[in-house]
Amino acid sequence: MKALEKIRKVIDIVLSSACALVFALMVVVGTYQIVVRYFFNSPSTVSEELLTYSFTWMALLSSALVFGKRDHMRMGFIADKLTGTPKKILEIVIELMIMGFSASVMVWGGYTIMQLSMTQVTASLGIPMGVVYIVVPLSGVLIVIYSVLNIIDLVMGVDRRPTEE
Repeated sequence: MKALEKIRKVIDIVLSSACALVFALMVVVGTYQIVVRYFFNSPSTVSEELLTYSFTWMALLSSALVFGKRDHMRMGFIADKLTGTPKKILEIVIELMIMGFSASVMVWGGYTIMQLSMTQVTASLGIPMGVVYIVVPLSGVLIVIYSVLNIIDLVMGVDRRPTEE
């Protein structure tokens, strides 16, 4: 159990640090874009494209982090009425559904689209689109790992969901 806690903690730290770095990059690039556009009247297409792709990366990586903390949005009108074993079973089924979606659509589908788009090059940055799309299977793998860890926690009786204040 201690090993699983360490795995979760390492993934949490790496993922939250990556999200913070991407966000900081977005702030710097966005500020650069504003300065160049309004003060020098010379819009930068590179910064606009970089902002678009970095926003996508941040959104997908942070969503994986949110799934790991079991803090994602949900419609709990049925689940909140359950208690005990039925609630635990429902939560495990939900985690299995999340894992199935992530594995099939994000990991397999994301890998497929990444491979198909490796020959396409972005307009301003000049990098293969597959490099941009690599975040889809990456975040899918992270969500699958988190789902496995969440199922183990649910079976062991550990509740990671943040409490409502």
